[in-house]
Amino acid sequence: MSKIIRTEPSPIISKAVEYHGFVFTQGMIARDLDADTTGQARDILNQLDALLEEHGTDKTRLLQAMIWLKDIADRDAFNRVWSAWLPEGGAPARACVQAVLADPRMLVEIMLTTTK
Repeated sequence: MSKIIRTEPSPIISKAVEYHGFVFTQGMIARDLDADTTGQARDILNQLDALLEEHGTDKTRLLQAMIWLKDIADRDAFNRVWSAWLPEGGAPARACVQAVLADPRMLVEIMLTTTK
């Protein structure tokens, strides 16, 4: 039986779950919720870089991304940060939708699936 590795599990969520060479992240949010969409996106992507590294992988191994924006009008601003972060030719399958997030100050939430 393959081992399941849970990073920082709590009673309701794990920061990441690794199984069979795949890494599934939680929906990550910015640490500074007073930042604008660009600032929140950069912070989240930096956190994801660190989390993926902790699991022995990186953004060159992206498979899928789910992105929630408080306001879909911020999509262009988000995409500028996202595109600069992605490795050339390494865009994952992706969904990007407008959503009501848990805190009204949250402007972006990102969840990734990668492989090792």
